[in-house]
Amino acid sequence: MAELRIVVDPAGGEPPFEQIRRQVSDAVDTGALTAGTRMPTVRALAEQLGLAVNTVARAYRELETDGVLDTRGRAGTFVRGDDVEAQARAAAREYATRAIALGLTPAEAVALVERALAHHA
Repeated sequence: MAELRIVVDPAGGEPPFEQIRRQVSDAVDTGALTAGTRMPTVRALAEQLGLAVNTVARAYRELETDGVLDTRGRAGTFVRGDDVEAQARAAAREYATRAIALGLTPAEAVALVERALAHHA
């Protein structure tokens, strides 16, 4: 199991489950967590972070809905995806960072991607 470093700020502006969701998603996007990596159990992560089990369970459910994690019953929870998906996530993250730096709104950035994809279709 890869070492997962998550920091939850109880005084932060976003709920703890969202902080977990964002940090895990970011770790997958950047390649710090790769496809097939086994995640800590909900109970173990909750204990590590000093949070309620339901808080971590909600973050995991949200990450499953987002397509980031896959829970396989007693086998555990794993990072979903393959190498192609991981590369596409990294490219999307780099583009988003660059688009924001250029001053584009999210809608403008998405429109540019849609036009580029339509051109290549």
